[in-house]
Amino acid sequence: MFDTVKARRMMVDGQVRTADVTTLDLIAAMLAIPRELFVPPSLVGQAYLDGDIPLGGGRALLKPMVLAKLIQGAHVGAADHVLDVGCGIGYASAVLSRLVGSVVALEEDATLARRAQEALGAVGAANVTVATCPLTAGWPAAAPYDFILLDGATEIVPDALGRQLKPDGRMACIVGRGPTGKAMLYRKVEGHLVGRPIFDAGAQILPGFAALPAFVF
Repeated sequence: MFDTVKARRMMVDGQVRTADVTTLDLIAAMLAIPRELFVPPSLVGQAYLDGDIPLGGGRALLKPMVLAKLIQGAHVGAADHVLDVGCGIGYASAVLSRLVGSVVALEEDATLARRAQEALGAVGAANVTVATCPLTAGWPAAAPYDFILLDGATEIVPDALGRQLKPDGRMACIVGRGPTGKAMLYRKVEGHLVGRPIFDAGAQILPGFAALPAFVF
């Protein structure tokens, strides 16, 4: 039988801690959340592997290390109000629910959103609200946010989402396609997003966040 508790401990000790993730509350959250609930049933045995796990429709669950470093880099606080863009089945939102005051888990795929609602309910994440609409629109009804996480990659600077941040808010995402991407942390400076790279990372491009093809003469 698959020992999920042992697998979760090995994931944290072998993938997360070794990547210089030292925030104790974050480590505790990743030890507590059963990641196997947030992947397709056929992939439960892969839930704790060091890799992106396909969720269907071209979507994937971020590597544990990548998610942990994105959250750690944003220095989230217990009172923070967070938007998780492209939540998939809700794993990142579940982890964040242990660290912040409230989370909006945004998903445009209705099937993934329904499964996220079920999985988040199963882990008692009562401070998470699942919302459904195009990811690029964000969720202005609950804005402004202290922190916005893009649960995947983008090829464009998400300025529209930046307008839903508080003046001192932060946004974390992976910029670029494939293994050459950069995890970026953005802050608002005089109303504009200004970012800095925090580590190298790759992830699937989220729907609506691909760059338009360049016109070639």
